Amino acid sequence: MTKADQLTDAALPRTGEDAWLSVIQKMDEAYADLVDYQVQVEEQNVQLEEARTFFDGVLAAMSDVLIACDHEGRIQQVNRACEELTGRDSKTLIGERIAALATEVSQPILKQCLSKVRHESIRDLEVTLEGRDGPVPLALNCSPRFNKRGRLIGVVVAGRPLGELQKAFKELNEAHAELTLAQERLVQAEKMASLGRLVAGVAHELNNPISFVYGNMHALQRYTRRLVQYFDAVQSGASREALCQMREELRIDKAIADLDSLVEGTLEGADRVREIVNDLKQFSSTQRSEKLPYDLAHVAQSALHWILKEHPRVTVERQLPEQLMGNGHAGQIHQVVVNLIQNAVDSIRYQDDAHLQIRAGRIESQDQPPVLWLEVVDNGIGIAADDLPRLFDPFFTTKPPGQGTGLGLSISYGIAAEHGGQLSIHNGEHGGVVARLELPVEPPEQSEQSRGIYGQS
Repeated sequence: MTKADQLTDAALPRTGEDAWLSVIQKMDEAYADLVDYQVQVEEQNVQLEEARTFFDGVLAAMSDVLIACDHEGRIQQVNRACEELTGRDSKTLIGERIAALATEVSQPILKQCLSKVRHESIRDLEVTLEGRDGPVPLALNCSPRFNKRGRLIGVVVAGRPLGELQKAFKELNEAHAELTLAQERLVQAEKMASLGRLVAGVAHELNNPISFVYGNMHALQRYTRRLVQYFDAVQSGASREALCQMREELRIDKAIADLDSLVEGTLEGADRVREIVNDLKQFSSTQRSEKLPYDLAHVAQSALHWILKEHPRVTVERQLPEQLMGNGHAGQIHQVVVNLIQNAVDSIRYQDDAHLQIRAGRIESQDQPPVLWLEVVDNGIGIAADDLPRLFDPFFTTKPPGQGTGLGLSISYGIAAEHGGQLSIHNGEHGGVVARLELPVEPPEQSEQSRGIYGQS
């Protein structure tokens, strides 16, 4: 048989049993495809029903008003919150223009919003809708809906009654006020704890000038009695010889010569008492004070005087200039320096070779504003590596129970930050701990709203 005959024979239709078998096979394949398609359709219907149920559940659970409309503003779907607010069923709302739900004053605003939403989303637009029990102010958010080709097909409007927002803001403000008050009390408690630790040193510091003033006043009292006795003799007309003898016996010339030095010493002692009292007032005050000039070197010296009176075994190496002037809250800076020195002393107070180094200076730079710096270095055992990252966490302390609140460094860190500076603590290369405070000479200005709790001096 030739190749042409074979092709002709293959093209002839099958007949008989082979033809029926082929038809039945095709029908089975078609039926199987139909069954698979039916199963897929049913599965998709189940998924679609689950999605619809989920979507309806979400819409029903939303407390915010939700309205979906087409690109011309005709309502296509609303949620239960919208029905409850307007007092109307969704069937009566669908097809109506959304602007009709607003009050007469708010209708132009809502129409303008629907035209603008084609180009940008609208956030927190205040409009008033006609509610079931009267007008209801809402904060609306409007977002456009696009099809696969990027064409605008509708708008989604979500709104929350302003009454609820105002209530939420009120509760938030109350919570913030309570937190602020609690923070203020914590700050003041830490300051009073630090002040309590300094009482012995302060008492000794006050005792010296007061004793000096007390002694001078006794001397002035004795001199006054002699002068009164002498002047009474002059007034009574005593002879020149008697007056000269009395003048020598009462040592009037010496008393007159000592008057100036006694008065100057008394004034100096009173001034010293006033300085100490002012330092205490600045340190313990809860009133907000303006940023004023302060001397960082004087603050460091004062803090050292207070603390070391109680710890005479600690030797101190001072590397402080005569003056380091800056602007800020002197009481707050004093609190930070006192805290750093007290922590250093606490860490070495039981060592036989307890040694403290305090140094300060000023950094000048062409690119940056001038900065004051102060370092407190001890020769203790240092801080564990695991504790270093947590030093500024509130209530974290490495001291034994009852010897520290864990707030000192946290508050000090906040004070430094509010002055535009920074506070860092690390272990020294040769042991011990180095605490470094850096403060700009002119701290940044802060508004009343931006002031933190550490702005309360």
